Amino acid sequence: MNIVSDKKQPDSLEQLRLQLAAFAATRDWQQFHSPKNLSMALIAEAAELVEHFQWLTEQQSWDLKPDKKNAVALELADILIYLIRTADQLDIDLIAAAKDKIVINEQRYPAEKVHGKALRAEEYD
Repeated sequence: MNIVSDKKQPDSLEQLRLQLAAFAATRDWQQFHSPKNLSMALIAEAAELVEHFQWLTEQQSWDLKPDKKNAVALELADILIYLIRTADQLDIDLIAAAKDKIVINEQRYPAEKVHGKALRAEEYD
C-alpha cells in the first residue's frame, strides 16, 4: 500500500466526511463522538505524530525513510479523521473555515512586513 504519494484520486473532504460518518454509524460509535472526545483524540494523535520527529535534526525530518514516512502518513490520517469528525459534529464547514482563516492570516501577516521572519503576530512592529 503506497499511502504517501497517491494524489491521483479526486476525493473531497465531503466524501471523507460522509464515509467517516457511515463508519461510525455502522459501529454505533456516534455515542462516543462528542466534540470533547473527538478533540481529545485529535490531540493524542498529534502527540503521536510529534513522537516521530522528537529527536530528529531538521534535515533528518526532511529525509524520512519509507517505513517512517508511512508511519507519519498514518498519524496524519488519524489527525485528519478526528478533525473531520469533530467539525462534522459541530456542523463546521472546514473548507469555509480555512478560507476565512487565510483571510485573517493575510491581514495579520502582510507579506511585506513578515517576509522571511517567523514571529508571532504581536511581535511585528
